[in-house]
Amino acid sequence: MVIFEKKDLRISLLTARLLRTEKGAFTDLPTQTVMNREFPPVKYTLQEQGKTLSIQTEEVCFRVDTASGKVVYANFIEGYYTKKIGKEHLPGTARTLDQANGAVRLNPGITAASGVAVMDDSKSLLLKEDGTITPRSKCKDCYWFAYGQDYLRQMQDFYRLTGAVPLIPKFALGNWWSRYRAYTQEEYRSLMQKFIDKKIPITVATIDMDWHWVDVLQRFGEDAKPGKPRSKEELFYNTVLPGWTGYTWNTELFPDHKELLSWLHEKGMKVPLNVHHSQGIRYFEKAYEAMCRRMGKDPASRELIPFDPTDPKFMQAYFEEVHHPLEEEGVDFWWLDWQQGKNTNIPGLDPLWALNHYHTQDAARNGKRPLILSRYAGLGSHRYPLGFSGDTHVTWKSLHFQPYFTNTAANAGYSWWSHDIGGHMLGVQDDELYLRWLQYGVFSPINRLHSSNSDFMGKEPWKRSFSVAKVAEDFLRLRHKLIPYLYTANHRTHVFGEPICMPLYYRHHCHEAYEAKNQYYFGSQLLVSPITKPADKRLNLGYVNTWLPEGRWTDIFTGQIYNGGQWVPMYRDMDCIPVLAKEGAIVPMYRSADTNDLSLSQPLEIHIWRGNGSYELYEDDGQSMDYEKGKFAITTFTVEEKDTSLRLTITPPKDSFGLLPQQRQMFLKFRDLEVKEICVTVGKEPVTIELTDIRCRCNEPKSDLRGNILTRVQGKNLWKSRHLKGKMPAFVQNALIELDALWYPEE
Repeated sequence: MVIFEKKDLRISLLTARLLRTEKGAFTDLPTQTVMNREFPPVKYTLQEQGKTLSIQTEEVCFRVDTASGKVVYANFIEGYYTKKIGKEHLPGTARTLDQANGAVRLNPGITAASGVAVMDDSKSLLLKEDGTITPRSKCKDCYWFAYGQDYLRQMQDFYRLTGAVPLIPKFALGNWWSRYRAYTQEEYRSLMQKFIDKKIPITVATIDMDWHWVDVLQRFGEDAKPGKPRSKEELFYNTVLPGWTGYTWNTELFPDHKELLSWLHEKGMKVPLNVHHSQGIRYFEKAYEAMCRRMGKDPASRELIPFDPTDPKFMQAYFEEVHHPLEEEGVDFWWLDWQQGKNTNIPGLDPLWALNHYHTQDAARNGKRPLILSRYAGLGSHRYPLGFSGDTHVTWKSLHFQPYFTNTAANAGYSWWSHDIGGHMLGVQDDELYLRWLQYGVFSPINRLHSSNSDFMGKEPWKRSFSVAKVAEDFLRLRHKLIPYLYTANHRTHVFGEPICMPLYYRHHCHEAYEAKNQYYFGSQLLVSPITKPADKRLNLGYVNTWLPEGRWTDIFTGQIYNGGQWVPMYRDMDCIPVLAKEGAIVPMYRSADTNDLSLSQPLEIHIWRGNGSYELYEDDGQSMDYEKGKFAITTFTVEEKDTSLRLTITPPKDSFGLLPQQRQMFLKFRDLEVKEICVTVGKEPVTIELTDIRCRCNEPKSDLRGNILTRVQGKNLWKSRHLKGKMPAFVQNALIELDALWYPEE
C-alpha cells in the first residue's frame, strides 16, 4: 500500500505499526527475506512538513526524514514516544556455534527494547517469478516495526511479511541419534537395536558423512581430486579432506544399505544423511554418467562437474539424478552441512541460503512436508527448518550459553534450533554435565544427541554411571511422551508465530523478565529454568536462580508449589531441573514411551493443574500437507476451579476426518489434587468430570524441608553440629531461601 512516492523515495504502509521506506531503486518483487507485501489497507493521514513527513495511523505516528528516508520519531497511542529509532535491538542469533567454547557474538534481532526496530533488506537479492535469483540495484530498503514491547504481535506480522514457519513433521519432535563416526552397517543396526531393547525411543536415526566414500584419493586416484578452491574454507577441505563430498554409498561399511534403511523404517525411525556439496560430482560417483548427460559432458573425460547453485540446469539435474534416487531407496531427508565460504557466481548470494531454499522446495514435491537440517543463513531462514548450531566444546560454558542462544533466536524469527546435545568435541568427560545437557535437550526445540568420532564422546546413556544412565533413559522416554504437547506447540508456531522456546519478556514487560536470560516458556503451559552449572558439592544439588511471574507455579517433577512474583533460588537433585506448570495448566502426553509409536490411536495422559485454563490439542497425520485442506483435529480441554470444586471438560472435534479413533482412552492425572488417576473414554460427545470437596496437595512443612537441606550438607558431623545450629554458611542460607517462596493455603 504505497502512500508516498516522490523522486527516489517511496513509502508503503503495511500495518498500523509497520512502515516500509525505499530510497533509490524500488522493487515489488519478493526478496530472500520478504515474501509477501499484500496486507489489508490501513487508515492513515499524511502531512508533509518541510523536510519531513508525518504519517498518522490509528496506533502510531511516524515522522520520516525525506532526505534520508529514515524514520526519526514515533509517537504511540499508548501514550509514549521515542526518538531511539532502530536502537536497543534485542539480540537475535548467529550462523553457527562451530568451535565455540561458550558464548559467541549474536547478530541483532528485529525486536527492540526502545519500541521501534528496523529491518534493513537492502542487500537481500530478488526472486523472480521463474524462480531465479538476481542482484538488485543500489537502494536502501528498510522496514520499521513500531510495536513497542508487544514482541509477539510484531513477530506475527514479521511472519506475514516473510512467510510462516512451516509445520514440521511429527517424527522430528522425538529423540534423534547422531554421531560423526564411521559405523559399519551391522554396528549401526546393533546400536539401534540396543535402544529398542532398552525401550528408549529414537525417531530419527542420522548417518553422518561416512555413509559415502571418504578415502577417495587412495581408492580412486588423482582424477578424484576436488577442483580449484574458491575460498580459504574450500582450500582447507580440498587439501585435508578431499572426500568431504560424496553421494555414493560406501559398500565396505554398508554392503546392503537398502536393507538397513528398510529395517530402520520398520522400527519407526526416519533416516537423514549428511552431505557436503562444495567438491561437486566426481567421476567415481554412481550418478556421474547421468549428470554428464544432463550437463553435456563426456563421462570418459572424468571431468569434475562443479557444484553451482546459481545454475538452474545443474540444480535440476542435481536433484533428479543425485538426490531423488537416494530418496527412493529410503533416505527421508538431508543434513546440509555447508562450511565452505559464501562465494557463488551471483554476487551476494550465499550458497548456504541457496541450498536451504532449493532443498526445501524440492523436499515439498509430491505433497510431502519439507524438512532439512542445515545452518542459519540470515533473516528469513525460519522458512527452512531445522537448524543445527554446530560443533561446540563439551564444557559447562557451552551448555550455559545454549538456552540463551535458543531464546534470543526468537527475536530473529528462528524457532527451530537443534544443538549437539551433550556437546560435540574436546572438553571434559563429566557425567553431571552430560545429564544436565540432556535434561535441557528434552526441553529444547529438537533433542538431537550428537558428538564427534572420538571413542570417548558417545552419548549412549548406558556408557555413563548407573544412576546417571537411569535418569538419562527416563528423560529420553519423557521427551517421547511429550510429543502431543510438542506437536501442538509446533502448530502454534506455524499459525500464531509463537516460538516453542519463548523469552519471558514476550509475556512480561518488566526488568526481571529480561534478566532471566536462560529461562523460557516451553510451549504455552510450562516454564523452564535449566541447570547449566555444576552442582554445589557441599549440598550435592544443582542450583539455578529462577524468576517466577505472578501466580501459583508447580514444579512438574518435585510437586513443590511456589508463589510467583519473585526470584527463587531453586536447588535440584540430579534427577530433574525446574520445569513449572502455571495455574490451570493442561499438558497432554502419550501414555507410554516404550516404543517409537507416533499413532493417534494410542492412549493419552492428560496432566492437569488446578486453576482456570484451557488448552487445544492439535492433531493431524504428522507428515503430509493435508492439514492445509482442513484435515486436522482439535480437542479442547477446559479446567475451571471454584471454591472446593473443579470441573474438567473435554470437547472432541466435530469431525476428525478419520484421523482419530472413534473411542480413545485418556488417563486424567490431577497433579496438585489428592485425587486418583481417572480413566475416561472420549468419543464424539463432550466429557465432563466434576470433582467436589477437592483436597489440594500441599508442600511439606517448611521445618521438614529445612531439615532435609541441612541433612544434605556435606562435611564433618561435628562441624555441622556446631555451625548449622548457629550462624549458617552463606551457601546453606541461600538454599533455605527457596523455602520462603513455597505456597501454603493459609498464606
